[in-house]
Amino acid sequence: MYVSNHLSLVEQHRQDAYSISERTAQFLAAGGAVAHLPSPPRNPLPPKRSAKIDPDTILKRRKPPISRAERNALRKLAEAL
Repeated sequence: MYVSNHLSLVEQHRQDAYSISERTAQFLAAGGAVAHLPSPPRNPLPPKRSAKIDPDTILKRRKPPISRAERNALRKLAEAL
């Protein structure tokens, strides 16, 4: 027979479970009602991105790499020095 390693954890929280069930019974006996609401979506959609572009923002763009011909020309200039 298999015995869970978490049995002592269950025993530790048993008193809390009894307390919660007693308080729930008192709430319902006093005229309280339990509302069953729909659950929230699991993965909420991210907020929409703004289409506004701030004119003060400076975009950092990467310069295109030099071509093979430009690289060869620079190499020839370097050798000439």
